Amino acid sequence: MSSDGTRKQFWKRNAAKVPGSIQHVYGAQHPPFDPLLHANLIKAGNKHPPATPGKPKKATTFQEFESITSDAWDVGDDDDELLAMAAQNLNIEVVMETANKVIENHSKQQERQRLDDSTDLEQRDEDTQEETVEDEEEDEEEEEEEEVEERVEEGDVTSPEVSFASQSSPYTDGRLVKSHSEAPIGSPKDAAGEIAALHRQRSLPHRPPVIPLVARMADQNTSGTPAMTEREASRLDKFKQLLAGPNTDLEELRKLSWSGIPRQVRPITWKLLSGYLPANAERRESVLQRKRQEYFGFIQQYYDSRNDEHHQDTYRQIQIDIPRMSPESLVLQPKVTEIFERILFIWAIRHPASGYVQGINDLVTPFFVVYVFEYIEEEVENFDVSSLQEEALRNIEADSFWCMSKLLDGIQDNYTFAQPGIQRKVKALEELVSRIDESVHRHMQQYEVEYLQFAFRWMNNLLMRELPLRCTIRLWDTYQAEPEGFSHFHLYVCAAFLVRWRKEILEERDFQGLMILLQNLPTMHWGNEEVSVLLAEAYRLKFAFADAPNHYKR
Repeated sequence: MSSDGTRKQFWKRNAAKVPGSIQHVYGAQHPPFDPLLHANLIKAGNKHPPATPGKPKKATTFQEFESITSDAWDVGDDDDELLAMAAQNLNIEVVMETANKVIENHSKQQERQRLDDSTDLEQRDEDTQEETVEDEEEDEEEEEEEEVEERVEEGDVTSPEVSFASQSSPYTDGRLVKSHSEAPIGSPKDAAGEIAALHRQRSLPHRPPVIPLVARMADQNTSGTPAMTEREASRLDKFKQLLAGPNTDLEELRKLSWSGIPRQVRPITWKLLSGYLPANAERRESVLQRKRQEYFGFIQQYYDSRNDEHHQDTYRQIQIDIPRMSPESLVLQPKVTEIFERILFIWAIRHPASGYVQGINDLVTPFFVVYVFEYIEEEVENFDVSSLQEEALRNIEADSFWCMSKLLDGIQDNYTFAQPGIQRKVKALEELVSRIDESVHRHMQQYEVEYLQFAFRWMNNLLMRELPLRCTIRLWDTYQAEPEGFSHFHLYVCAAFLVRWRKEILEERDFQGLMILLQNLPTMHWGNEEVSVLLAEAYRLKFAFADAPNHYKR
């Protein structure tokens, strides 16, 4: 064992370099370190103790080191003390100058925003309003300057932007205003109505706005053409640049498409990702013409046999199933019904191993809707498809047939005899849920709910009966971009979808209540945000379980 002297020598350290000393803190709570404002603090922090001539500096022992660093990891008021120390040495003139600049810039921004929004407000006396606004802004600026000066004197320095951000008003329509003088000027009756509406909104539970059957630009540009955000415009430019090249990089296109495809480029992107179109731009037009002619050759060859004895049962089932599809406003149009009947019948004739199976009919709709938007701008549920030119309708029909065929080629065992693909996926879903949320799994076991009773439809229809069409189209953006999206990734989406309703499931206390819930999940108002969260959770599950199948097997 070494002596005390040896231990002291071992723990000798330079006290100026040990942890525990005050360090400058940057981040959301404190402004960046400014040598001009913190000059005195720097001097105080860098001041070294005077050296005694001819006498060496005393070494720091381990005990002294321990006492110095005893608070190194404490979460206390060190940050506040540092800020207070800095505040005592701040140059008031510099602070006032900075505050005045911030106030002036903020006033200019608010004035520009007010002028931009003035076109949407009722007409009023602009001269009078400008004088009132300017007077009140000057008063407000003087009050802000006095407040900043008082706070500097008191040592409580806060960024002026914080005080502005905290002053919100029910009249702002989501805009940031400094005072009520910038609020829309209206009659007392209008103001009373707005206040009443505000109280009514606060008293009611949050309800999302009514969303059309096919989403607007905010929900990944499926329909409609409102103004794009800067981010959406940037993503659209990236897609256009990628698609404009002589040979499209499909791997890069998949990466871009995973988080959603802009409406304007969705048709060609789906055709490329599904393998219907080649990556080489020069060959695309010839391939389209050849495939479209081939499809209508099938129509001439097979469609007249739909009433033959050995095909009439298939055709009759197709006729029964199409009116059950959604959206009704689209599929019940005679022209659309006729197109769907041809697509489904020709597919059944060309795939005798499975033939037509209920559920396949739903898979035509997303392709048909997306390819209709190559030719229209308005929302699909309000559009008369028969008003399109005959050539456009033929192109939409052929493209929908081939892309649906490409999809079904990857999941055809879902629709062969006894549907073994669905049986396997439902079993895998049960095993996966038992691992990721045992409470939900045991709850359904307790009330004798079999996964096949509700998840069969999830696999058979790819969640199309559970989600609005706008969400299905957004979901399929990712399925097209994900390797084996429809056959493999869909399992993890179903698992994430089931666990998403964990609270509602655990609240149900009988078999009937659970089945009613699972067959009528409240997704009517879902949009892009909910689907994005669902896909993110599904990707997390895939990352954890896909390459380790034994991990979720008991």
